[in-house]
Amino acid sequence: MGSGHRPGPPSRGRGGGRPPPDRERQLVLPGDEIDAHGLQPGPGTYRVHGRTYASVLGLIQHRPPVVRIVPLSGRYIPHAGDVVVGTVTDVQGTFWLLDIGAPRWAPLHMTGTPWKIDFGETENYLRVGDSVVVAVESLESTGRIGVTMNGDGLGKLEGGTIVTVSPARVPRVIGRGGSMITTLTRHTGAKISVGQNGRIWIDGSEEAIRRVTESLRLIDEEGQRSGLTERIASYLTSTEAPAEGLMPGPAPPTRAEREPEGEPPEAEDEPRLEE
Repeated sequence: MGSGHRPGPPSRGRGGGRPPPDRERQLVLPGDEIDAHGLQPGPGTYRVHGRTYASVLGLIQHRPPVVRIVPLSGRYIPHAGDVVVGTVTDVQGTFWLLDIGAPRWAPLHMTGTPWKIDFGETENYLRVGDSVVVAVESLESTGRIGVTMNGDGLGKLEGGTIVTVSPARVPRVIGRGGSMITTLTRHTGAKISVGQNGRIWIDGSEEAIRRVTESLRLIDEEGQRSGLTERIASYLTSTEAPAEGLMPGPAPPTRAEREPEGEPPEAEDEPRLEE
């Protein structure tokens, strides 16, 4: 038998590859043929003999000029330009090592900050356990991830707490045209910063943090379902028991109460999904 990709079954009972009316909600399995509708194969897909197939379990997303699959789960794979939330894991004389949930640590050099720092003074600015918002600046062939704190919206995070969702759910957290994040902030008054790596910083009252956290849990668990924004808006505006599927719980610990995170798990070869 020859090597290379093997085409999957033509349709797995999905109507000969013809997309349903709501093709953005079509769940596909690895090996399912996709109606690319004249588009190029994107993340989560591959092409064999002119036909496009899914390589991961997820939802079809048509975004010209490509068709891609939104994975239902997956590890964060960095791309240049991503804005992410990182945690300091080590401090050296000229840089800090950040855990951004990627396969490798990301060094933040002191020249990549808005501060004027002398050699050996890095710990005066960021310590182990501190969290920051940075942008992925470069990806080297050696696997090194270059990040910077220079830019609008980037910097050290003070107070608040960090909640983690699957990176595949970040587009749902933001929502189409920013609808979901607007709903969360408008109904709670919380300040929210969303990282492409699935880490989300929340600051506000204890009640605001609790409600945003519960909403994010629902998005993480049921992000593939339609009508999610309406469900969450209903929950956030209710003054009685939370909506079905949203059970109250204690607010997450503040950053000062958390132990510094350990080494990230080994990488998984899964594609990243962009909004």
